[in-house]
Amino acid sequence: MLKIEDLKFDKDGLIPAIVVDVNTKKVLTLAYMNKESLAITLEKGLTCFYSRSRQELWLKGETSGNYQHVVSITADCDKDALVVKVEKDGPACHTGEESCFFNPVFIHEEKHEFSLRGLEQLLQGRKKEMPQGSYTTYLFEKGLDKILKKVGEESTEVIIAGKAKDKAETIYEIADLAYHVMVLMVEAGISVDEVQAELASRHVIDHKVKQEKMTK
Repeated sequence: MLKIEDLKFDKDGLIPAIVVDVNTKKVLTLAYMNKESLAITLEKGLTCFYSRSRQELWLKGETSGNYQHVVSITADCDKDALVVKVEKDGPACHTGEESCFFNPVFIHEEKHEFSLRGLEQLLQGRKKEMPQGSYTTYLFEKGLDKILKKVGEESTEVIIAGKAKDKAETIYEIADLAYHVMVLMVEAGISVDEVQAELASRHVIDHKVKQEKMTK
């Protein structure tokens, strides 16, 4: 494990810190730390940075409540830059955006990055705008019972494909099920983040259970 003294700070005594959401893997912000702010970060388990404009330390979330709980800090090969993985209490950007990086500069016309949160946003848009001719709109118009019925049907299709040991068909049916479950989540007001947090809590519990079994 590296110590603060092992890191290479620039001529102003600063080191760039790239803050990443440990759950979504999204880059939240790029900030700077000096030795003092890094020491505070390690002591409190909360991100503390050095403001180059105000020339003072600032604990992220001290005024907004949007604290960033540090999960890990890793230095690059030259030891002159940090990646700080965090669990955040709220938006990382002062604008209210989840990340400071939300202004597109270039997007390839054919290559699009897929994510569950991107799908979530798309479904939320469909529910709000209800464009005609959209299958998702149809599901929202029909309501909860129809959505639940489709989740049940797709679950059965997954079971059938899995039992047949047809990998390609199983993947296809799992994708169908995942889509309809996401529609259910939007209808019920459940976010991807909430489900992910639940899974993360179960991972911790499962890890503890495994440790207990090994010690017996």
